[in-house]
Amino acid sequence: MLTQRVSHLAISLLCAALFVVPAVLFLGCAPVEEEEAGRPYSIAVFVPGVVEGSPTYEMLVEGVRRAVDESENAEVRVVEGGFNQAEWSGSITSLAATESYDLIVSSNPSLPEIANEVSQSFPDQRFLVLDGYWEGNPRMRTVMFNQREQAYLNGYFAGLVTTGGMPASREARRIGLLAGQEYPMMNQVIRPAFLEGAQVVDPEIELDFRVLGNWFDAGRAADLANSMLDRGVDVILSIAGGGNQGVIATARDRDAYVLWFDSSGFHHGPGIVIGSSLVKLDQAAYERTRAAINGSLEFGVGEVLGVADGYVTFDSEDPNYTEYVPETIRAQHEQLMQRLMDEPMEFDIPGAN
Repeated sequence: MLTQRVSHLAISLLCAALFVVPAVLFLGCAPVEEEEAGRPYSIAVFVPGVVEGSPTYEMLVEGVRRAVDESENAEVRVVEGGFNQAEWSGSITSLAATESYDLIVSSNPSLPEIANEVSQSFPDQRFLVLDGYWEGNPRMRTVMFNQREQAYLNGYFAGLVTTGGMPASREARRIGLLAGQEYPMMNQVIRPAFLEGAQVVDPEIELDFRVLGNWFDAGRAADLANSMLDRGVDVILSIAGGGNQGVIATARDRDAYVLWFDSSGFHHGPGIVIGSSLVKLDQAAYERTRAAINGSLEFGVGEVLGVADGYVTFDSEDPNYTEYVPETIRAQHEQLMQRLMDEPMEFDIPGAN
């Protein structure tokens, strides 16, 4: 009887073991599979500069973060690369080398070339670059805004201001453009299109073009703006990052006007900043990041977005615009916007591959 009981017990234990072992093995693998399946879609936003004070990079970060916030399973890290362009390639390479990011997002005309080079060493890394253009790299998507249209809108508006008899308008019919640095898009597109738009209003309008040499020196920007005003300039398009504040300070002290580029700038100086061209970079960043997270973003494509697409426009909704800009000027500028909606301007992108 004892032998029979032992035999039954052994059989029972064996059966239990046969049942438990596979269960243990299965349970031991399950968390690994669930962890892999639930791994967040990881994004690195590389800012070639600093975020604070830069409308472009503020919009970039805001757009990507909004897409991540609306996703159930995505995360983002923002990396500021600083102002030394020579270090950007190494920083991008370091991000790709970690193999931690499903997507690296950035915004700068020079970034597509850098991303293309990095992708040769890290072919699995995917990139989304705004404000730049590249076609044919199957791991990169670029979005360029029609900056010829954008600069033309500013130039036409500046022409209307300098000839329109506004309180701070001068007789010289000379407009100003202050750039943080010289680069192909500035020299080949923005500068000539700005003057082109102004000379549609009056062919005699002249352009005073100055270069700050960096994107942060507000004191030197103020000095340059003073020199421009000494020569009869009455309205300055300032594209100088942190240097813009120096231009506003000078314009306020000496009764002149400032135009803003890329984002709405009226709040920086009501009555001083009287016009703002906009690019909806935040919307483009949001939409394409969202598509990347969802797996529907097509890579290998370079797209150009302009006025007719709704991504380049002029801020006509801000109360300061209607308060400080005469209705006649606003109406003429709105007519130009409508013409560009109907007939987009051709845009030759410097250095396009």
